[in-house]
Amino acid sequence: MKNTIFLFGLILTFTLINFNTMAQAKITHIAVYVEDIKRSSDFYSKVFEFKELDEPFKDGVHVWYDIGNNLSMHIIQAPWEPITINKNNHICFSVPDMEAFISKLKKLDVTFGDWPGNEGEINIRPDGIQQIYIQDPDGYWIEINDEY
Repeated sequence: MKNTIFLFGLILTFTLINFNTMAQAKITHIAVYVEDIKRSSDFYSKVFEFKELDEPFKDGVHVWYDIGNNLSMHIIQAPWEPITINKNNHICFSVPDMEAFISKLKKLDVTFGDWPGNEGEINIRPDGIQQIYIQDPDGYWIEINDEY
């Protein structure tokens, strides 16, 4: 009887652990819709130096990048339709050295600014994290911070 109760408890524990694990979702990639795959891939390759991943479609309208933490970003070219772009809807990448990153942006002639939109300014969050915002060639907002 003790063995049966122990076995039942063990099965219940593993079931709950398995259920909890399977019930969670995790992010695996971000897809960004772009007008011109070459222009956008040049931007993301030069600005962020992301490692390009093997692209399974081989159709010339997808580029996949390793963006760290077991995540990827896919840029996808499709017939362009006007979209509404709002700074509140942005992606964020963290860098280990904000000063070096800003220096690279200046060399690449990429405009940056703080949250209110003051060009060349850095936003400081209440916790001391520095933030800047840039836009990619299609106008998508990207936050860069040093929470690395």
